[in-house]
Amino acid sequence: MSSALTSIAVYCASAEGASPVYRQAAQELGQTLAARNVGLIYGGAKVGLMGAVAEACLEAGGHVVGVIPEVLVDLEVAHEGISELHVVDTMHTRKALMSEKADAFFILPGGYGTLEEMFEVLAWQTLRLHNKPIVLLNINGFYDDLVRFLDHAVAHGVLKPKSRSILLQVETVAQAFVQLQQMGYTCG
Repeated sequence: MSSALTSIAVYCASAEGASPVYRQAAQELGQTLAARNVGLIYGGAKVGLMGAVAEACLEAGGHVVGVIPEVLVDLEVAHEGISELHVVDTMHTRKALMSEKADAFFILPGGYGTLEEMFEVLAWQTLRLHNKPIVLLNINGFYDDLVRFLDHAVAHGVLKPKSRSILLQVETVAQAFVQLQQMGYTCG
């Protein structure tokens, strides 16, 4: 039995990154979501990789929902031209609303905020607070060291292999959707 995914939360940087491949992957993801009629839930900024995924999705006719805390509206330059923009009171509210609205989570390159969002949804899944797919897009090997660290944590007995297996790893946007399909999910 397949389960339809109607919206995917994308966690990524509000910065561009040092390599153009990160922006290209963000744009490809935005275009793919729109082509598959899957809504984008993201951090609400119009800059960096966040802006790239949102703009690409919008330009391809997709539905884009941004969630941004009031304190970051000016700092991250809130994207006023998206389908829905939710300005919330705190980062906690942001993450909770994004999680509630999303059927799955994709992680593109990012820094502390991206990692914190990813680890929170991973922790929530280990606590059985949700059972939504979490896909790490390891674009151009960006997350290689993090993946090695997680395997190191398993080897040292502080992360259970079952918990480690929650985080799915792919190298391209296309592989992310193939992975979901192999798990019985449909996107569009």
